[in-house]
Amino acid sequence: MRHAKGCHIKAKVRALVAIAAALLVAPSAVAQEITAYDLVAGALDLTRGDTSHTEMTMQVKRPDWERSTSIVAWSRGREDTLMRFTAPAKDAGNALLKQGDNMWTYTPKLNRTIRLPYSMRSQSWAGSDFSYNDLSRSDNLLKYYQLEIVEQREEEGRMIYTIDAVPRDDAPVVWGKEVWVLRDDYVMLEQRFYDQEMTLLKRMTTMDIREVGGRMVATRMRMQKLDEPDHWTEVIIESAQFDIELPDRMFTVFELKAGAS
Repeated sequence: MRHAKGCHIKAKVRALVAIAAALLVAPSAVAQEITAYDLVAGALDLTRGDTSHTEMTMQVKRPDWERSTSIVAWSRGREDTLMRFTAPAKDAGNALLKQGDNMWTYTPKLNRTIRLPYSMRSQSWAGSDFSYNDLSRSDNLLKYYQLEIVEQREEEGRMIYTIDAVPRDDAPVVWGKEVWVLRDDYVMLEQRFYDQEMTLLKRMTTMDIREVGGRMVATRMRMQKLDEPDHWTEVIIESAQFDIELPDRMFTVFELKAGAS
C-alpha cells in the first residue's frame, strides 16, 4: 500500500511539473509565432529601410520591340518615394513622387506637374507592365487589407509563406486580391494580382536574389500579364544604399521639378 501511495504521489508531482513547464513555454512559443502582418511589413522594410537610394534598370519587352531605361530612386520610410529616369536622353528627367497618399508626375519637356488621382494609379507606368502603384509600394497592404498566411512550407532550409491579401470593403484599391509569397528573411519570391472576380491577371516573379547594400534582396523581378505571355517588364537592381541621410526637401513637389534640371 505504501508503495502504491508513493507512486501515486510521484505521478501527481510529475503531472504538476509538466503543467508548469507547459505554462512557462507556451507564452514564449506564441510570442515567437510570425504573423502575415509581420511578414508583409518585413518585406516592405527590407527593400526601403529607414531611407534608401537605388539605381535600377527597367527593360520592357514586346513582340516587335524592346526598350531599356535607367532609373534612380529614393525612399523614406514606407510612405515617401521619388523616382527619376536618367536614360535614355529622351526620357531623362521624367519623374514620379509619392508623398503619403498623394502622387505626382513631372515631365520636363512640357515643364508640367500632374497630381494623379486614385483612378489613374492603376494605369501603365511609362509604357511598362507595372502600374504607378506597383513601383511605389507603400504600406497600403498593412492599412487596407486583411492578411492571412494560407500556406507554409520548407524549401532549401528556409520557410516559405504564402499570404492572401484581401482588401477591406472601404479600401481605395482596384484588386480583388493579392497573393504574396515570401521567404522567412522577407525576400519577395512572387506576387499575384487578381481582379474583383478573382481571376488572376498578372504576376511578378523574382528571378534573381543577391546581396545589395548589405542586404539580401530580390534584384531581378519580372512583371507579366497572364493574357499576354510575350509581353513583360523586368526591373533589375544595380546598386542600393540603405539608412542614409536624405534632406527633407527630397520628397517635395519642388524637388520633383528642380531635381530634373
